[in-house]
Amino acid sequence: MLLQIIRKPFHLSYYQLVIAFFGLALIGILFVAPTMLSPDNIKLVLRQGSIPALMAIGVTFVVISGRLDLSIGSLLSLCAILIVDLHDKVGPVIAIGAGLGIGLLVGCVNGFLVAVLRLNPLIATLGMLSLLQGISLIYSDGRNALIMDPENTWFSFIGRSYIAGIPVPIIILIIATIGFSILLRYTTFGRKIYAIGGNEAASRYSGINAKRIVFSCYVISGLMTAVAAVVFSSRVMGAQNNSGSGLELYVLSGVILGGASLFGGSGTILLSVVGVMILEFIQNGLLIVGLPYYTQWILTWIVIIAIVWSDLASKRYREHQ
Repeated sequence: MLLQIIRKPFHLSYYQLVIAFFGLALIGILFVAPTMLSPDNIKLVLRQGSIPALMAIGVTFVVISGRLDLSIGSLLSLCAILIVDLHDKVGPVIAIGAGLGIGLLVGCVNGFLVAVLRLNPLIATLGMLSLLQGISLIYSDGRNALIMDPENTWFSFIGRSYIAGIPVPIIILIIATIGFSILLRYTTFGRKIYAIGGNEAASRYSGINAKRIVFSCYVISGLMTAVAAVVFSSRVMGAQNNSGSGLELYVLSGVILGGASLFGGSGTILLSVVGVMILEFIQNGLLIVGLPYYTQWILTWIVIIAIVWSDLASKRYREHQ
């Protein structure tokens, strides 16, 4: 009897159940650390969370198409190192352009490997992660990069300033969320992504160029990671060659927590952003109550295992109906 209950998915969407679970955990933390609800702390968490949330927007496109992108953590490290290093040498405009260019280039390479050469996306992007980490170390010679005069550059506006009391990174995230949500839900391009993720073979018979669409998804993922690197560099005014280490799994956890299936065909930009923010608030609560920061990785493991199990259970249940 118990085995049947475990195998059979719940009537509610398991995504709703997982979000409810973490919502309850958040409420529990609030009773222990009520300062989490202070306006200053909420702004702090949202501003910190804007960086992985921007990355999650791009990753959502890839996941809905039925693929993965594990290179985003190392890509953020490389873009951030490049932007900060070039800032004092050639100015912030060219530095930002170079960072965005690297993001687009890596997205194109990933797209070519996965969509055109049809390599396994897990292996291809994991290899890219290693390559980018090596390039970051070579470029920086293992040293941290710093902007020498952070108080006298307009570049700090992107990551540190406010507009009408709202941090600029949050405004950037809101604009990106709205723009890419419209692109995904209300355009032919977006509908093709859902079709490919749901049934790639059928989408090809329908005349959809799957290679082009998947390639474009990886380009968007690379671009949004580069945008996140710009915000990160502006906020920290420095970068390390491991600044993005571990973010690939953290962002992926937020995306699947928000309802995107690892099998493709489902997910939304808004819920991916919400999923990342849930993790950010819980992580913030854990730190406030005095738990070490690395407990977030235990949380990440729990999220991935729970949702992948439930996703598999739901798929098997549908297949036997």
